[in-house]
Amino acid sequence: MARLVYDQRIQSIRLVLEMVADYPDFQQALATHDRGYLLNQMENLSDRIGLNFAGILDQNQPVTSRIGMHGDETLPAKKINPLADHALTQGKTVWGTIILDPETLQDENPELVEQAVIPITKVASAEAGLESEVATGLVIGAAVPVELDGRIIGVIYGGVLLNRDSSIVDKIGETVFRNETYNGRNVGTSTIFLESIRISTNVMDQSGKRALGTPASEDVVRHVLVEGKRWTDRAQVLSDWYITAYEPITDIFEQRVGMLYVGALEAKYLDVRKRAINVFALITVGGVLSAFVLGWFLTGIIMRPLNRLIRASVEISKGNFSPDIKPISKSDMGILQREFLNMINALIEREKRQKEESEICLIQSEKQASVGKLAAGVAHEINNPLTAVLTFAHLILRRKDLPDEVRTDLETITTQTERVRKIVKSLLDFSRQSQLHPEPVDLNRQIAKSIKLLGNQALIKGVDLNFNAESGLPTFTLDRNLCQSVWINMIINALDATEPGGKIEVSTRQAEADGKQGAEIIIRDTGSGIQPEIMDKLFDPFFTTKEVGKGTGLGLSVSAGIIERHGGTVKVASTLGEGTSFTIWLPATSLTEVPDPAQTGSREIS
Repeated sequence: MARLVYDQRIQSIRLVLEMVADYPDFQQALATHDRGYLLNQMENLSDRIGLNFAGILDQNQPVTSRIGMHGDETLPAKKINPLADHALTQGKTVWGTIILDPETLQDENPELVEQAVIPITKVASAEAGLESEVATGLVIGAAVPVELDGRIIGVIYGGVLLNRDSSIVDKIGETVFRNETYNGRNVGTSTIFLESIRISTNVMDQSGKRALGTPASEDVVRHVLVEGKRWTDRAQVLSDWYITAYEPITDIFEQRVGMLYVGALEAKYLDVRKRAINVFALITVGGVLSAFVLGWFLTGIIMRPLNRLIRASVEISKGNFSPDIKPISKSDMGILQREFLNMINALIEREKRQKEESEICLIQSEKQASVGKLAAGVAHEINNPLTAVLTFAHLILRRKDLPDEVRTDLETITTQTERVRKIVKSLLDFSRQSQLHPEPVDLNRQIAKSIKLLGNQALIKGVDLNFNAESGLPTFTLDRNLCQSVWINMIINALDATEPGGKIEVSTRQAEADGKQGAEIIIRDTGSGIQPEIMDKLFDPFFTTKEVGKGTGLGLSVSAGIIERHGGTVKVASTLGEGTSFTIWLPATSLTEVPDPAQTGSREIS
């Protein structure tokens, strides 16, 4: 959490600078060297987000404007802020932490030099060889290239000096620890180190002042700054023991330049733990005694009806749904007994319902089998004479001496004969007499071809027909012709149900069902929807809502049969007045896999 507060401060500077750099008036002012406008913008920016320094580096001039710059003089290139110089060199936004020497701080804002100086207080646990004071500044900030017409014309930069700045550590104390105190001491503390020296902290010394300039212990410095590891352990911070965590702070050049520390006062948690142990011990002793007394008293009350329930469960598992569990207790156990009786009744009802459903399914299956056999026989008997009728009708139509009235009648005969042939083909498909011819199929490409065939029909009717294909679908092993007839039939049904100005969306996506990988084909329209009372009849053979002569009532039944023969499922959901959605799922099977429709196929209506 402390790292998040630290990084959020950096990100807030970056975001504001990026917004200013993207502002067209600012870009134009930089291009025309309007120093007055730029300086005014930088001062407003610094006041708004609390920057200690900010400036603009021109691509052609070393420095155009700084909030701490005196007069209109430009500075030598060697004194350019390294944050801005790095952004200009990299050609992209740079943000993070950096160390600035006193000379650079002087160039940016003379007041920062005095703020950066912190006397070092030496302690016994600190590393040897420390200087007498900190003179360099640990800075967070950002630098953003300013672009105009695709080229970089300068850099805007700004930052905050962390030396003696307590905003971040106080924010950590408020956010993480809610400024909680214990016996006059902060429960939670946080510190920002420049190398091994505290330059920003809410740790207080004996005099009640912030312990600036105090060093970290030699073990922490070696573990965090030298080895770059995170330190989590109890440690003595000045005169108190804390549960601490240290992690390194790296600059924009990926060098370790400091540490971020948070710690929780150990004394409070020791007291809390001690009280918790005492309370837990009392609760444990009291609980054991109470459990012993209550157990002895309640065993007789609970176990007798419970034993009856156990015996009843054994009888139910053997098929006896009328076990004797009486008398019903007046205690809470009576609730369990009554619920047990309700469960028995529910089991009896469920078994009765399952039996009825099984009988209905069996009758339906036998009915469809009979219809299928009848359809196959009728289709075969009709197909041969139909072929003869159609052939001779076409031969007669080739004659040139036919009167117009006779020709019109013959054309009517051929048209209606073709319709009968389609019905015969539907009957054969419904009876599943045709053999599957599986082959590898690109599902998206085949559906796209089917949609293309119906594009003109949708255009003429004024229906928006779209296809959203998900890439990366596996190759499927399908009967190409049969499956294409399914897509076409489904889309034609959607077109018939959709008024001009409506929409039909066909989409594919990868989906898993019963642990098998596959894909879903969803055909969704904005038509009139399907009435709830006929939803259960949608897949029944010869059922249709179309006008006489416009449908055989076999399209959905045959389509569902084809999908089931491929091991897939068909689901339909519809809202009256809003539209209907058919969802077809197909498994991704290999060439050697021939799915059994009796085991895999299913239809679901919702």
